[in-house]
Amino acid sequence: MTEPGRPPLARNVRVLATVSFFTDVASEMIYPLLPLFLSTVLGTSAAALGVIEGLAESVSSLLRLPAGWYSDRIRKRKPLVLFGYLVAAVSRPLIGLAQGTGQVLAIRLTDRFGKGVRTAPRDALIADSVLQSQRGYAYGVHRAADSLGAVAGPLIAWALLTFEWVELRELFLWAAVPGLISVLLVAFLVKESRAAVPVRVVASPVSLPLGRTFWRYLFVLFVFTLSTSTDAFLLLRASQLGVATAMIPILWAMLHVVKSSSTVVGGALSDRLGRRPLILGGWAVYAAVYLGFALSSAEWHAWALFVVYGLYFGATEGTEKALVADLVPAERRGTAFGWFNAALGLGALPASVVFGLVWERSGPDVAFVMGAGIAAVATLLFVLMVPRAGREVG
Repeated sequence: MTEPGRPPLARNVRVLATVSFFTDVASEMIYPLLPLFLSTVLGTSAAALGVIEGLAESVSSLLRLPAGWYSDRIRKRKPLVLFGYLVAAVSRPLIGLAQGTGQVLAIRLTDRFGKGVRTAPRDALIADSVLQSQRGYAYGVHRAADSLGAVAGPLIAWALLTFEWVELRELFLWAAVPGLISVLLVAFLVKESRAAVPVRVVASPVSLPLGRTFWRYLFVLFVFTLSTSTDAFLLLRASQLGVATAMIPILWAMLHVVKSSSTVVGGALSDRLGRRPLILGGWAVYAAVYLGFALSSAEWHAWALFVVYGLYFGATEGTEKALVADLVPAERRGTAFGWFNAALGLGALPASVVFGLVWERSGPDVAFVMGAGIAAVATLLFVLMVPRAGREVG
């Protein structure tokens, strides 16, 4: 995926994009069906679903700080990236063997442990491998490949279930195949970008002066994350609006078609226009989508809102990470991405737990209005607290 007029992306970026494609094929064969599996097969409540997903994402995000810092300290990204992908590839399909909600929680925590270990070092490795003028584009390409995997995964699941080639539990077990392909790609094709990781030894993740703008940005991101409950609730809402169970994977795939087609554009635009306009626009779209889910009353509303939801990801996923790399020096990137993801993790648990509780006690419309309101507040805080110049550090 090379945009006309741009030099080709480094091999590491292209390989890691392919790795993310196969990883998401494995993950998204399972994820869109997991809420229905938990609620209909295992009898899990909406509040318990929020706890499971909130804990899983929090464990993942909080681990990214020590993992990113450690990759700075040892001046190596690949070992942590490889270990993280291996843990997830082995644990994720075991959901097919689960007999209770507690077992699903344990498997999800192990899967997200692997994601937590690999993510910050991988993001830092991408930044190490490209010029600043390509950062938004590189992260956009990486996220686009990830989203393409999230298209293929649900389509594979839909085909296997529709034609009754496998049962639901067997489908989860088959997710091991693309997961192991991703592990092999990291093991044999990803290379350390040693020139970009300075010799300086990083003492601890809390002793680094990362800059006032970075910390302001991190605070605002945390506030926004409080609005981002697990997408499992969007899938449940779509089911309530009349989307058939067999069509849920198709709905999920459609979302990721929009994501993959817009993320490269969004990242490239952030290289040209700056990070700020893309983030502000994306967050405003997110707030509008959540308000739309609160007001929706027909099946077609769910399909339309999922399309618009994909545009939010296209504008922000690559751009938010590129801004992190812009704001800190190279020797602190792993740690900075660790803090970035830790902030997301600290918000993930209360966001999903509170959303689930409000859903059960007051209904989904109130829960979605709450999410839209928090997103709107975060958007205003970004305007007030994050300066226009988002390229302070090369």
